[in-house]
Amino acid sequence: MRSRQRGATLLGMVVIIAILGFALYAGIRLTPVYLEYMSVVRALEQTAKENADGSTNPLDLRNALDRRWTVEDIHSLTPKDVEIKKSGAGFTMRAWYRAEAPFVANVSLVADFDKTVHVGPVGGG
Repeated sequence: MRSRQRGATLLGMVVIIAILGFALYAGIRLTPVYLEYMSVVRALEQTAKENADGSTNPLDLRNALDRRWTVEDIHSLTPKDVEIKKSGAGFTMRAWYRAEAPFVANVSLVADFDKTVHVGPVGGG
């Protein structure tokens, strides 16, 4: 009498390991992109915190961002790419950008980021 086989075949295990390997590799390739995004968020929030009194202008905000960009070593976008708009008694700074990370050969991974921070008195916009 023939016994019943249980478990995965070698081919099945190779396929599972290959899929997990690609997912792990994608995560490794996207990690620097997300770390840079966290630096952008930190720079925006710290700039907003420094200028919380609302007695600033867009040029001062851009200069403060430029200093933080240099310290944080941000390259995916420049302070000129940050949209600064008047909002109530203060301003809003919006960083919207697309970051690309090479994956395999001519295939790249793309991540879209969007962060808006209010600068000025609380409840001003």
